Amino acid sequence: MKLPIAFHPIYKHPLPEGHRFPMIKYELLPQQLLHEGTAEHDDFFEPDVANLETVLNVHKRSYVNELLELTLDSRAARKIGFPLSAELVERELRIANGTIIGTQKAFNTRIAFNIAGGTHHAYSDRGEAFCLLNDQAIAAQFLLNQNLAKKILIVDLDVHQGNGTAEIFQDNPSVFTFSMHGKSNYPFKKEVSDLDIALPDGTNDETYLKILAETLPQLIQKVNPDFIFYLAGVDILATDKLGKLSCTIEGCKKRDELVFEQCLKHQIPVQVSMGGGYSPEIKTIVEAHANTFRIAKSRFN
Repeated sequence: MKLPIAFHPIYKHPLPEGHRFPMIKYELLPQQLLHEGTAEHDDFFEPDVANLETVLNVHKRSYVNELLELTLDSRAARKIGFPLSAELVERELRIANGTIIGTQKAFNTRIAFNIAGGTHHAYSDRGEAFCLLNDQAIAAQFLLNQNLAKKILIVDLDVHQGNGTAEIFQDNPSVFTFSMHGKSNYPFKKEVSDLDIALPDGTNDETYLKILAETLPQLIQKVNPDFIFYLAGVDILATDKLGKLSCTIEGCKKRDELVFEQCLKHQIPVQVSMGGGYSPEIKTIVEAHANTFRIAKSRFN
């Protein structure tokens, strides 16, 4: 079975010593998938930079120009959390295009992945929290503009609310935004998604999976999407430094199973971006992310 996976070496971007973002995961995850046979070399594709007009269908021209010209003011750059550089902007444009290409591939393979992405804190006019451009929002709008989809469901299961995605699609009835996240976690001022489920600190596997199992099947029937974007953040783990929930690796894996089984049951193609993961040990992050690919490999065969 073909498992299209967007990856480019630029994804592992150099950061200052001691930076809390675990960039190394973007190098280790593809290596792990190849080593264990979950993915083959020809499953991976290297995206070029996204077409600017496609990006501008979601993001304000003034903001995109400030990124390209590296003229973002210092306060706006600090909110992003990465030192601004031409290579960083190129990285974001390649990640966005990886998701765009993945959506097109998913119509044939039923599922496609991006090793990075899930940059859901990027608003139409600004970036924050390690997100410059909103890859799944850009790809969703691309599908609509190309008449490849009429109704899209974004299933955001990162521990942090998809605030940028909610803002971008707040007036777009063709995209339904669903975010299930930590109630007391970043962002502290939440936006309004089409459906928000805010979980209390310490939510465990049993509660998390029960809520998701009660919500997602009904939501898919109600929205009746012809394409799903899944943000599979692994920062719901109890070990996560930025998380506050108490899910296990096994619970995170069952979450992925639940989402994929619904996509298969309703025959809806899905694009998966990996989202956040900030556990102290990199092997925990890689293992949790790798599980998402392993479940897909076993289900979409």
